[in-house]
Amino acid sequence: MGDLRIEVAESVATVTLDRPDALNSLTVPLKEELLATFRRLGRDRGVRAIVLTGAGRAFCAGQDLRERLEPGAAPLATELRERYNPLILAMRTLEKPIVGAINGVAAGAGASLAFACDLRIAAESASFLLAFGRIGLVPDSGATWFLPRLVGPAKAAELALTGESLSAADAERFGLVARVVSAESLLGEAQAFAARLAAGAPRAIALTKRALDRSWDATLEESLEYEAYLQGIAGATDDHREGIAAFGEKRPPRFSGS
Repeated sequence: MGDLRIEVAESVATVTLDRPDALNSLTVPLKEELLATFRRLGRDRGVRAIVLTGAGRAFCAGQDLRERLEPGAAPLATELRERYNPLILAMRTLEKPIVGAINGVAAGAGASLAFACDLRIAAESASFLLAFGRIGLVPDSGATWFLPRLVGPAKAAELALTGESLSAADAERFGLVARVVSAESLLGEAQAFAARLAAGAPRAIALTKRALDRSWDATLEESLEYEAYLQGIAGATDDHREGIAAFGEKRPPRFSGS
């Protein structure tokens, strides 16, 4: 499929940005294909978790700047509203966990794609770079919202205002990535982690993702009430009954997603 590869195994879909010669930079067709893929995977009951990664030496270098020089390129605000923003929102509202396997540089909107994953595992050679200032632009695609929440306001301001690169090791130290592994083991580690998530109760994981997202802008009292609301939903599922039965019978649960 164009500049995107999708492979499904053991309920895990691995989505690979596949423009290695262009550092997996984002074109209009690639953004549209990626958005359609997330929406399709969201409806696919055979997929319970997703790994997002890049081919070659980069995760994603952000917008393909050559495309911006083409006649008829949409104004930047239009491009954000019509393509980037729906893509980021699709990732965050997808009721399946997304594991970012950050294999190399994640720059510009490519960094935002990484930030929009539920968690990130990085290769030792990976880095994060908000390079917008170098071309007279501001961070977009959710970067100004995600980054302060992921690394704190001081580090976020430093990265956004200076355009300095954040190494994989420092990204782990600041909590941006869950772990750093060798380049050779990255994809296997990310897929194994996604497989663990895929073995969980799909409805409970979807509700947990929703609760975590909402907590960033909620008070403790609001979060407590929302947890009670979601727990009422989860407690009425077949998966909850299966989990209780499996616990009592001392066997692994077999969650159906219902």
